[in-house]
Amino acid sequence: MLPADVEALFTRQDGSYLCARWGRPIVPIVFGVEDATLSVIKGAFEALCALSGHKMAETDPELGANVMVFFFRDWAELRGVPDLDRLIEGLDPMIARLEATGANQYRVFRFDETGAIKAGFVFLRMDKAMAAQPAEELALSQVLQVMLLWSESAFASRSPLGRLEDGRVVLRPEIGGVLRAAYDPVMPPVARDPSHALRIAARAGLTGQA
Repeated sequence: MLPADVEALFTRQDGSYLCARWGRPIVPIVFGVEDATLSVIKGAFEALCALSGHKMAETDPELGANVMVFFFRDWAELRGVPDLDRLIEGLDPMIARLEATGANQYRVFRFDETGAIKAGFVFLRMDKAMAAQPAEELALSQVLQVMLLWSESAFASRSPLGRLEDGRVVLRPEIGGVLRAAYDPVMPPVARDPSHALRIAARAGLTGQA
């Protein structure tokens, strides 16, 4: 992976660069899964927070839980979730758009006054493709995508995951390096200049720079 590849991970569809990380401890809550899957998802949050050096907490003073992960069979089910329309602006048009495109996942973020992430909402429609994924693989991929504000197409052509010889699914080393570098305390919580990608690449050991 080269610096240009890192830049592409955070380049939006309109050509602008934007990388944001969490500005507060993460407090996840998961809806629509059995206890066994719940423990796998929470384990993925714990693993990636440990990797990045970020913290988790029992409660968020403003929101209670600040990461909400929803598993469901049909987008229309979201219309019946109490108060979700108060958390997600434009919920009905969003659902209609996702139904029309046949999407099986979507993420919505909210930001604090500095632009750092303060809340994330992950919606997963369990179609055949989604349901075929092992729980560990699905959890690691989805938690990674809520840890940073990646571009819409960051992992469209290649999964961020790899598989070890013993069959375990892990983050690709270069993606783990990007995540860890983005959470380095000397790095800004929000960056809009592409030069930020050069700093990420250097700290992740993806260039010859010191």
